[in-house]
Amino acid sequence: MLTGRLGLEKARIPHADRHGLVWLDRGRLEVEDGCLRFVTAGGGDLAPGDYQIPHQGVSIILLGPGSSVTHDALRILARHGCALAAIGEGAVRFYTAPPLMPDSSAVARAQVTLWADPKRRMEVARAMYAIRFGEIVRTRDIEVLRGQEGARIKRSYQLAADRFAVPWHGRRYDRARPDAGDLPNQAINHAATAMTAAASVAVASVGAIPQLGFVHEDSGQSFVLDIADLYRHDVTLEIAFGAAKEAAKGGEGVERLVRRRAAKIFRQRSVIPTMIDRIKMLLGVGDKDLEDVIEGDD
Repeated sequence: MLTGRLGLEKARIPHADRHGLVWLDRGRLEVEDGCLRFVTAGGGDLAPGDYQIPHQGVSIILLGPGSSVTHDALRILARHGCALAAIGEGAVRFYTAPPLMPDSSAVARAQVTLWADPKRRMEVARAMYAIRFGEIVRTRDIEVLRGQEGARIKRSYQLAADRFAVPWHGRRYDRARPDAGDLPNQAINHAATAMTAAASVAVASVGAIPQLGFVHEDSGQSFVLDIADLYRHDVTLEIAFGAAKEAAKGGEGVERLVRRRAAKIFRQRSVIPTMIDRIKMLLGVGDKDLEDVIEGDD
């Protein structure tokens, strides 16, 4: 068996044939007899036990709080092209992930190709808007698109506040003092952070380039923010206003309530897997093509 470019890496199962994510927390990821295992005493979502992890058949392992990983485990993950990300509980925080180095450059090449062409870049931005709001936009001016987005999200805030019977006096956000706003505004800030963490996991898992966004431009996480915004008007606001309503009753702080609610909803709705599917679709490397989203344009 030869290594490197001569054959060993080609023995991996292609990522297209793998089965997504494995969530682990409160345990130790290690290697025993050449097999990757996770040993946990419980306390999280997993019952106490010694679990064998099918690292050759998954794309990324999400390692949550209370966990450790051995050098041997990192080595075997790298050998088989399985990524590892350190996350907060329920993926509401994204701390670090070593480079995935996927077996194909298709996602990165498709992203660069679309991003570098102003016309095609705008088509992706319009497709993102269509996903978010369920309508086709005719404009090809990014500033006009952002203005339309702003008007729609403003309406979404009010609708979410009405649904959860939470008093709403408008979006107010002081970057220097993010906790200075009222409960709904604080909850939105925390929920947006959680959604950005989930999007970071999705972007890392497919090997996309975080810096190359289609709506966002200046941030080093522009594409991550683009993907997080696909869920801003519904999932993010459901997390935020639901937590704000609960926080108003007293007891736990709003940040903790947001984290718990986000972790639950992320799992129930398979938010990260759907993000992965949408990234592939938007970049034209999935089963559904970009033109399907903006069908009927001209």
